[in-house]
Amino acid sequence: MSTPYGSWPTPITSELVVKAAAALGGVALDGDAVWWSELRPEEGGRTQLVRWTEDHGGADVLPEGANARTAVHEYGGGAWWARDGRVWYAEWSDQRLYTIAPTRAGEPGLPVPITAEPEVPRGDRWADGDLDPRGRWLVVVREHHPPGGTPADVCNELVVLDQMGELEPRVLVSGPDFVSDPRFSPEGTRLCWLQWNHPDMPWDGSELVVADLRQTDVGPGISRPHVIAGRGNEGGKGESICQPRWAADGSLWFVSDRTGWWNLYTWFPPTYDGSDGLIGAAVLMDGEIGLPQWVFGQSRYGFLANGQVVFAYQQDGIDHLAVRGDDGEPVDLDLPYTSVASVQAQGDQVVFVGATATDEPAVVRLRLEGTKLVDEPEILREPRDLEINRALFSAPEAISFPSSGGRTAHALFYPPTNPEVEAPDPTAELPPLLVMIHGGPTSAARPMLQMSVQYWTSRGFGVVDVNYGGSTGYGRAYRDLLRGTWGIVDIDDCEAAAQWLGEQGRVDPDRLCIRGGSAGGYTTLAALAFRDTFAAGASHYGVADLEALASETHKFESRYLDSLIGPYPEARDVYVERSPIHHVDGITVPLAVFQGLEDEIVPPNQSEMIVDALRERDVPVIYVTFEGEQHGFRQAANIRRALDEELAFYLANLPDPTRN
Repeated sequence: MSTPYGSWPTPITSELVVKAAAALGGVALDGDAVWWSELRPEEGGRTQLVRWTEDHGGADVLPEGANARTAVHEYGGGAWWARDGRVWYAEWSDQRLYTIAPTRAGEPGLPVPITAEPEVPRGDRWADGDLDPRGRWLVVVREHHPPGGTPADVCNELVVLDQMGELEPRVLVSGPDFVSDPRFSPEGTRLCWLQWNHPDMPWDGSELVVADLRQTDVGPGISRPHVIAGRGNEGGKGESICQPRWAADGSLWFVSDRTGWWNLYTWFPPTYDGSDGLIGAAVLMDGEIGLPQWVFGQSRYGFLANGQVVFAYQQDGIDHLAVRGDDGEPVDLDLPYTSVASVQAQGDQVVFVGATATDEPAVVRLRLEGTKLVDEPEILREPRDLEINRALFSAPEAISFPSSGGRTAHALFYPPTNPEVEAPDPTAELPPLLVMIHGGPTSAARPMLQMSVQYWTSRGFGVVDVNYGGSTGYGRAYRDLLRGTWGIVDIDDCEAAAQWLGEQGRVDPDRLCIRGGSAGGYTTLAALAFRDTFAAGASHYGVADLEALASETHKFESRYLDSLIGPYPEARDVYVERSPIHHVDGITVPLAVFQGLEDEIVPPNQSEMIVDALRERDVPVIYVTFEGEQHGFRQAANIRRALDEELAFYLANLPDPTRN
């Protein structure tokens, strides 16, 4: 006897989703050791650092309660770096910079703070540091929050300090609205960094700067800083630069979208005074090597000892790992990994975080000889042993479908999958569909095994993760489709994906749900307010009032809406027109709202406004809040509750397909 869609029995419970789960973050190579970070929901959502060696395997570095996480830009990243067994990291609780040195036995010691208590609690935040080749000086991004300041008063700058914090930090670069990626050249004679200014986001337009270094008693100083690549987005002609890295020969590599794709380039320093050096294309392809710089410390390429470069790239929503051949052409390594992050290289080895459609992320090591693998990939940090039948996993299908204006949009579709259940006859019942919307909105769906997706598909839901216009991975022109059209193009594409799957007979067109977090929460609310396609929705810390977001959000995103909506207050009418809070009468279907109470990016009042308005109209709505959570849920108990409450909400409110 068949079992109705949405109620299939499954071992993929909310407990399994979080049990022993760890989101793997940055990777670093330090001699014979490999370091990486793990976000652990079962430990209160803290980030632990792990150091792996051949003799001892992986071992935790931070003591109980310590949390390597920075609040710079609120999204963080680049919270730690390591050299010669020593690590420096930003501690989440106070945002001070700490160091841990190895003991005589070679084991990590205890954290020692190297920055002072700021005037404002958590007012000095640190990220994305680099140690000079002599091992004496650090250059670090500092985000300073003055007493009583507003987002406009926050100062982002590059600061020099000695590795043990014995001297006062000294400002090295100040003036640009944002800075990132300070990196010393191999000889320590030059420093590069990225900078950009409002209203640009780093993927709109940024600049790569190189300066000469001079040594002083209080650390390096800079001279002759000059922009070697990139430009702001005036007139829609910006160039986005990311991930600058020095090679051993003194050349500077970077990723640029000057051809419409984030490809790889090389700058050769000048050989005489007065020259700006030369820039050459290193890898050109219709694929994305770069990523939007939402967080610090991203790495998609690295240098091998033989001078070759290994890099990750994305095409059609799927990641690949390749080596640059002698002719400049990419040689694909033909690996099973569909998602690749944190690529690092040293000698003949490459280490990265890789995931597949049937395996969660793992820390993977390869050894290369030229463009060939020496051995099979070695797993340094295994994915969880889920102890369930892999046949339960729904593999993503990359789909493309027609959308508004004759455009083609993209998504990953996960069909309902559970071999232990007899599905209903398709003439009697089709599965409900859950349209998932990634955040950003300048981001992308992740093509890898995510148990939070399998939670739904193993119960009989179809899931479509939409890469609507504005998403990354499909080139600059596709990314720019959302300029001035947020709340239009994204809704069009989410609606088109659901309708197309309904027309294909793969899902029930009367049981279409939509859900998303952050920017995806805004698209969810807007789709319910302005369209009548969906039968229910769930907003996770989503935006209800664009005006409030423009005036209340943090510095990093405080001008983001200039490009997505228009400058404020000049375009106030557009903000009102596209804000779900002003069109709540259009929401007539059930809505679930989930919100962290310490969210600085989308404050709780955004959710409260929409919930209060729906309650006044007796529209079915649930509002679930979480103490101690910021923008996104990190604690195991809260992740579980959000999943289970959302499932129960859909089952209680979706139409019954057996009733006429």
